[in-house]
Amino acid sequence: MTTSSQNRVLIFDTTLRDGEQSPGATMSHEEKLEIAEMLDDMGVDIIEAGFPIASEGDFEAVSQIAQRSKNAVICGLARANFKDIDRCAEAVRQSARPRIHTFIGTSPLHRAIPNLTMDEMADLIHDTVTHARNLVDNVQWSPMDATRTEFDYLCRVIEIAIKAGATTINIPDTVGYTAPRESADLIKRLIDTIPGADDVVFATHCHNDLGMATANSLAAVDAGARQIECTINGLGERAGNTALEEVVMAMKVRHDIMPYDTGIDTTKIMAISRRVATVSGFQVQYNKAIVGKNAFAHESGIHQDGMLKNAETFEIMRPEDVGLTESSLPLGKHSGRAALRAKLADLGYELADNQLKDVFVRFKALADRKKEVFDDDLVALLHDSASDEVHDHIQVKSMRVVCGTDGPQTADLTLTIGGEDVSTTAEGDGPVDATFNAVKALFPHGARLQLYQVHAVTEGTDAQATVSVRMEEDGKIATGQSSDTDTVVASAKAYVNALNRLLVRREKSRPGADVKQVTYTDPA
Repeated sequence: MTTSSQNRVLIFDTTLRDGEQSPGATMSHEEKLEIAEMLDDMGVDIIEAGFPIASEGDFEAVSQIAQRSKNAVICGLARANFKDIDRCAEAVRQSARPRIHTFIGTSPLHRAIPNLTMDEMADLIHDTVTHARNLVDNVQWSPMDATRTEFDYLCRVIEIAIKAGATTINIPDTVGYTAPRESADLIKRLIDTIPGADDVVFATHCHNDLGMATANSLAAVDAGARQIECTINGLGERAGNTALEEVVMAMKVRHDIMPYDTGIDTTKIMAISRRVATVSGFQVQYNKAIVGKNAFAHESGIHQDGMLKNAETFEIMRPEDVGLTESSLPLGKHSGRAALRAKLADLGYELADNQLKDVFVRFKALADRKKEVFDDDLVALLHDSASDEVHDHIQVKSMRVVCGTDGPQTADLTLTIGGEDVSTTAEGDGPVDATFNAVKALFPHGARLQLYQVHAVTEGTDAQATVSVRMEEDGKIATGQSSDTDTVVASAKAYVNALNRLLVRREKSRPGADVKQVTYTDPA
C-alpha cells in the first residue's frame, strides 16, 4: 500500500439500515431512494441500504438503490443463515459494486440466544461467510457485541471469517460500552494477532450510549481501522450511532493529528442533515456538533467582538465548509423567480422548471405573510412541498380556531377526503387538541399519537413553525411534517400527512400484499 492509500478512511453509512431502526424513524420507499442518492452524491463509499429479508418493502428499496447507485458500494444486511444471505445477494446483485454484510453475536450473552457452543458457532461462521463469498466478491463480517467478546475467541472467529473469504471485518461496539483507549487497544491487538489481518479492512461501528461513539471511532482509526460505520446526524436506536458529520469534519479540521482522508464532499453535509431530520422526524438539537442550529452562532459579546475582528478567533471551521451559505440575506415578496432559483442553487437544490413553479407559488404566499424569507424558511418550504406531493388522499382545505383563556377551545375544519369536502366543529384542551379531534371526527381512525413536536424555523414572531407528528397503527409507524407561519395550521397539515402515510401502509398490508415483517436481532 502507498502512504496515501493507508491513510484513506472509508465511510460506511448505515442511516437507511441502523439509523432507520430508531423507533419512529421509518422512512417511505421514495425517501429511502432520495437519501441514498444524496449519500452517493456526497461521496459515501459504502451505503448499507437495508435488511432485505426483513420485508418486501426493504428488499425493493435495497434493490432499487443498487440499480440507481452511481459510485458507492451498495450493501445489504444478512443474519448468519443461508436464507438471509441468498435474499441479500438477490437484492444487491444489480449494483456495480455489491456487498453482503453478515453477522452473528459472539459475546457470551449473545451466544446464549441461539444456544450454540463456541465450536458450533465457529462452524456456522465458516459456512455462512463461505456461502456469501460464493455469491459476491465483497463480503463484510461482524461479530456482534465484539467489545464484550472474549479476546481469544474473537481472534479465533475473525481468523475463520478471513479464511472463509471476508474482505472487511467490522468490530461493533453494539451497546456503546467501550471507551477510546479500549477501542484503540482492541483494534491494534486484533491486527497484530490475527493471521491475514493485513489483507482485509478493519472497520469500527460504535454506538453512543455513553456519548463516546465519535471518540471511539476516531481512536479505532488511529489504531489501524480504515472504515467507519456511521449515520447522518448520529441517527440510530437508543442514543444513536457515530455521526458521519462529526468524524468527517474532525479528520478534516484536525488533519494535523489525524492525517486521514475521506471521499466526502463536506459542502453537502448540511443539506443531507436537514433532509434526514425531515424524513425521520428527528430534529437536530440546537447545540449538535457541526449541523446544529447554534453550531456557528455567537451570542456572547466577547465572542461577537472577536468574530467581527477575525472569524478564526471562535470558529475552527467555516460555515461554508459544511454547506451553510456564507450569507443568510433574505428574499422578500418582490423577489422574482430567477432570484429564488439562484438562492436555492446556493443552498444545494437544483429544481426542474415545474418544481420551481410550484415552490415559487408557495414562496410568494409565504412572503405575503412574512417580511423576510430566510434560507431555513426556503428549506422548510421545499420539504413541505415534497411531503404534499407524495400522499394527498386527505387534504386540509380550510380551518378556523377559537382559543383563549375561556375554554373550551374550538376548531372549525374542512378537509378534502378522496376529492369530497367534509366539515365539522370540535372542541379540545387547547387549539391543537381541538384541531386533531376535528380531523378524527371527519376521518375516524385508530392511530395513536406518539409524538408531537414543534420548532421554529427562523427567529421572530412571524417565523415558520415546523411541526412533526408521529403516529402508530397496528405496529405501523408513520411520521408527518409540515411548516407554516401558523403553528395550528402546520399541526393540522402534519397530522394529516402522517395519516396519509399510514393509509398507504394500510393498503400495502391488505391480503395479497407481500409485506410480512420478519423479526431479527440487531447487529450493532
